[in-house]
Amino acid sequence: MERHNNPHTGAKRAEQPTESPNGLDCVRDDGIDGGEHRSGEESDVRDLAPRSGTGGGEGGGKRGKREQGVRAGKAASYDLTQARGVLIGDYGRQVNRFILGIPRSLRITIILATLLALLAGAAWIVVEKVLPEYAPTYKTEFLVDVAEGAEDVAGIGDSLRTVLGNSGDSEAMALRTFGGECGSKDNTTRHVDFGTGNRQQISEAAGALSRSGKPTLMRGIVEAVEDFSRPFGEEAKQVNRIIVITRHGQDACDPDTAFVEREIRTRLAAAGLAIDFRLIGYQVPDEQRERLQRLATGANAPEPSFAETPEQLNDTLDWFTNVEPLLRNSQEVISILNPPVEQVNRGVKAITEGRLDTAETTLAGAREAMLGAEVEVQDLAGRAKTPEARDLHAGAVRLRTLQQDVVTAAGDALDAARAGEQLKPTLGAYEEAANEYNDAVAAMNTTLAVLRARSP
Repeated sequence: MERHNNPHTGAKRAEQPTESPNGLDCVRDDGIDGGEHRSGEESDVRDLAPRSGTGGGEGGGKRGKREQGVRAGKAASYDLTQARGVLIGDYGRQVNRFILGIPRSLRITIILATLLALLAGAAWIVVEKVLPEYAPTYKTEFLVDVAEGAEDVAGIGDSLRTVLGNSGDSEAMALRTFGGECGSKDNTTRHVDFGTGNRQQISEAAGALSRSGKPTLMRGIVEAVEDFSRPFGEEAKQVNRIIVITRHGQDACDPDTAFVEREIRTRLAAAGLAIDFRLIGYQVPDEQRERLQRLATGANAPEPSFAETPEQLNDTLDWFTNVEPLLRNSQEVISILNPPVEQVNRGVKAITEGRLDTAETTLAGAREAMLGAEVEVQDLAGRAKTPEARDLHAGAVRLRTLQQDVVTAAGDALDAARAGEQLKPTLGAYEEAANEYNDAVAAMNTTLAVLRARSP
């Protein structure tokens, strides 16, 4: 270890040679022995002068090499991870790293909680945003009486197979039966779960139905309601419904009709869904019809429809399964498309009266209101399997096209009025488009009236 005098103060300080990364000797200050630390700038000015290395003999040559190492070598690097206080020096830098020690069990808990939060967010997106886009337009469950005394179970199966052929492509269907011993878990059975491509399954299951036990009607209805509220079940875009086909008007296990009525209402409220009930009494004894009507009241359903022959059963079942959706969606299309056209009429009247700003605002509102009826038109397309259904679908598509023509013609009339042109040609085109639209509406209403006349 060599001691050198500080050229400025004469104070001595200890220097310890170390090996630099490039092989040159470096000098490390282990501390300041009461002396003044020399600035880097001042050192560079004094040390840039060439040294002969002869002034101090061999020792002086070594000192020259060492000092050249400070000038030419890379800056010394020190691990100050455990350092505290202040580092003094022109080129010094102190980096303190602090490591937070977390127990392994806590780290695992945090990671799992983060993963669960991410999974929960992804599940919410799927349930709330993705699944509704692929939901069926209708969900229909057939609830069939197979209890003892339901002699024509095969006839019910035949009717089901007949009407399924004309059902909507985007309609999800299911099959459940009731009949068995009171208190037994299997006194109602779901044979086929909801699906849009399960018509063959339902037909085969309906053809294999056989009589069993007592008419557990209330239990069948309660479980049918539960089928609509199962976890991750898709709610229909338009209608959830249960079509009951029964040979009995009362429940064998709960003869208190008022209790059954209240129980059904309670279960419907608990499901949190709007479910339409349709009750078909097939060869129901006269003395039980009044009780079946009370059950319909408890389910907020229309009056039951009664059928005596297989032909009447076919017609009634087809009406509820296929014709009712046609009527509903066709009428809905008209109800959606008509208001914008009426708004256009008000806009055209404002044009003829010279109130052009009002006309522009009115027509803009009509254009925005034109959005809609897409779900209804798509459902009609999936049901276009009979002449009436094809006519109604074609009429709905034509109505949308004619509605656009009406709005376009009204816009042309407004442009002509702002340009100071003659209104007669553009108003004539508008009247022609409006008349075509009204004729198409009248044609659809005529078809709907024919279908309504077939109501059981």
